[in-house]
Amino acid sequence: MKFGGTSMAGTERIRRVANLVRRQAANGDEVAVVVSAMAGETDRLVNFCREANALYDPAEYDVVVASGEQVTAGLLALTLQSLGCKARSWLGWQLPVHTVSAHAKARIEDIENDALLESLKSGTIAVIPGFQGVSSEGRISTLGRGGSDTSAVAVAAAIDADRCDIYTDVDGVYTTDPRIVARARKQKAVTYEEMLELASVGAKVLQTRSVGLAMKEGVRVQVLSSFVDDDATPADDLPGTMIVSEEEMERILEESDMERQLVTGIAHDKNEAKVILTRVPDKPGAVAHIFEPLAEASINVDMIIQNVGRDKGETDVTFTVPQADLARAQALLDDKRDEIGFNRIITDSHISKISVVGVGMKSHAGVASTMFRALSERGINIQAISTSEIKVSVMIDEDETELAVRVLHTAYGLDAED
Repeated sequence: MKFGGTSMAGTERIRRVANLVRRQAANGDEVAVVVSAMAGETDRLVNFCREANALYDPAEYDVVVASGEQVTAGLLALTLQSLGCKARSWLGWQLPVHTVSAHAKARIEDIENDALLESLKSGTIAVIPGFQGVSSEGRISTLGRGGSDTSAVAVAAAIDADRCDIYTDVDGVYTTDPRIVARARKQKAVTYEEMLELASVGAKVLQTRSVGLAMKEGVRVQVLSSFVDDDATPADDLPGTMIVSEEEMERILEESDMERQLVTGIAHDKNEAKVILTRVPDKPGAVAHIFEPLAEASINVDMIIQNVGRDKGETDVTFTVPQADLARAQALLDDKRDEIGFNRIITDSHISKISVVGVGMKSHAGVASTMFRALSERGINIQAISTSEIKVSVMIDEDETELAVRVLHTAYGLDAED
């Protein structure tokens, strides 16, 4: 069971979490719980680091920011004990959770499970702070923002758990954001592949890295809400959304006598910015000169379009980067202007990426044309397109985001019936 920051925000919410955990353990299950820091706490700790030293040492930064999860792990263990449960906390270095030595963005290598399994077998609930581990040098390390989901999946894989329940502030994975489309439907199950694509294109339900790890390790993940009453349906009765393998998805569809949807979900992301380089030399190696410096600076490039060449052996190159990296990308490219040979940089941060995702696309034609026709009928202009085997993404003006999501949700027949 994993609980995020909003679920752990204050003693009242921690008591609610403790009751959910106690109910699960009362079923006779061996339960491990991974917790995030209280909502807003990590930001507060990061600010302390910046105030102490703007050029902070990443190893000491990790010592400070890892304390947020340590507090919630201890508080949850104490609360469980007050409810009559056997519980103890296990910090990252106590299991230990071994990570690579990349402070503030570490990656889990393995988790020693002997002591943890022994403790679980004795009926003790394990409470583990997410987001942290120990490096090969024996220092505390953290996994980067949103790393608690990854910690939970890694712990589930290490103890060969039946399921990893990720409790969040939504009660499952919907066909799109219910705040935009009131008739969005909650999915009973989605595949790892679909969830990976949805997470990468703006669906905020799960962190991409955690879904990738679940897929690699074959961990069954369930997304469900921690904001439920004490008499709510137990997690074992699957009130949330299961994230499973392609094979299990086929079994679920057969058992419920359902056909696979062509499109599973529609995601949007307003955190992208468009960059156009004009009059780039149309010759081998020119594009490499653009993207190599961005890659070295760890700036992710998403959609890329190379326009039809001009008469003088020149072309325009358009691509997108995260909005937060736009200024850095512009400075880097300006610096390499002579080497790349472009004329000018045009940028636009007032854009949005809309994506339709679904494994059903693999075996059905016409998904993209439905998207293009639906947008065109509402006068929404497409500025760029990118595709994968199970995803079509388009770049549009940011002001048209909500309209585009609603139009596409209806076009693919995803609206819930009244």
